[in-house]
Amino acid sequence: MLGVFCVGTAEIVISGLLPVVASDLSVTLPQAGLLVTGYALGVTIVGPFVTLLTTRVPRKTLVLGLMGLFVLGNVVAALAADYNLLMAARVFTSLSHGTFVAVAFNMAAMLSPVDKQGSAMAKIALGFNLANALGAPLGTFLGQRLGWQATFWAIVIVAAITVALIAVFVPSALPTPERPAEGALKAEVKVLTQGNLQLAVLITVLAQGAVFTASTYVVPLLMDVSEFTAGTVAALLVVFGIGAVIGNFAGGKLADGHVMRGVTTVLTALVVVLALFWLVSPVPVMSAVALFLFGAIGFSIIPSLQARIQSVAVAAPTLALSVNVSAFNLGNGLGAWLGGVVIDKGFGVRAVPLAASLVAAVSLALTLLSWRNDRKNAPTGREELATAHD
Repeated sequence: MLGVFCVGTAEIVISGLLPVVASDLSVTLPQAGLLVTGYALGVTIVGPFVTLLTTRVPRKTLVLGLMGLFVLGNVVAALAADYNLLMAARVFTSLSHGTFVAVAFNMAAMLSPVDKQGSAMAKIALGFNLANALGAPLGTFLGQRLGWQATFWAIVIVAAITVALIAVFVPSALPTPERPAEGALKAEVKVLTQGNLQLAVLITVLAQGAVFTASTYVVPLLMDVSEFTAGTVAALLVVFGIGAVIGNFAGGKLADGHVMRGVTTVLTALVVVLALFWLVSPVPVMSAVALFLFGAIGFSIIPSLQARIQSVAVAAPTLALSVNVSAFNLGNGLGAWLGGVVIDKGFGVRAVPLAASLVAAVSLALTLLSWRNDRKNAPTGREELATAHD
């Protein structure tokens, strides 16, 4: 849990520091936003390959190695004196992300009954939501007071403690996957050609893209449009994070009952709340309420999206989950890029949530199409049974 918290905090805290980083490194706000995109693309492109290459590495050795890379990357980020080096450090740090998270989600699912996999994955996703509730606000506050470098040093300290705890308390005798039989690796990769899996991954990209289009630029929005002070914004990020934690547990329960119904429900609510955020952002009190709702709804979808992947890729769940982790991060990167484009084109930071709402609407449409395909392909009279966990 602490490891996931560290990874999650390192990924998202930069969003709260964009104005500080942009000012300190003499770059524009959209250029600073590319630090989110760079990290996300690193996870997206490299993550699945790291998973394949480390299939037979002992689990404890693998986790320690990944966290070691994570610590090193954040040390370089803390020492970075220019934008290019900071970008390189962000990309390097991202190399450990995908496999670490995929292994965590897969183990949670394997150790749980089928009808409880959503809740099990929600417990892993809780690490990310705690990163939103505690890590990002505290990191933003620290960076605003002591400089953005202090935030990265804090992450280094917590990650180093995590490495020590893993080394001492995680048993070395964790099961290691056996060497794949001849053709087995090819069969695993072939799973990725399934149409329902590809559509599920695309839905993840767009859903997460909608969330990150808005969340990447939420601090400038709160300061420039809602006119909150920097100190108040740090407190509001805690409210946002609390909403994310609540949404995480609610999303897990939705995934337990019916995965596709859960995805559809959350995406519908996301379309509405993002449009609402755009509408009320000039009104401080209403903006704060919309921020809480955005946190609760935006981060409630993770368990359902992961459970969907788990259910349609039973022949290669770890690889498929790693690809879906990449999809989440591709969504992060595309979302941050899209938000920057909206600002660069002169629409202003206020228009960012509206653009995010439109992306969520496309994801919702594809979800309805996927659900329709499930029902169409299910045996007559058994649709609900066949799709209960798809």
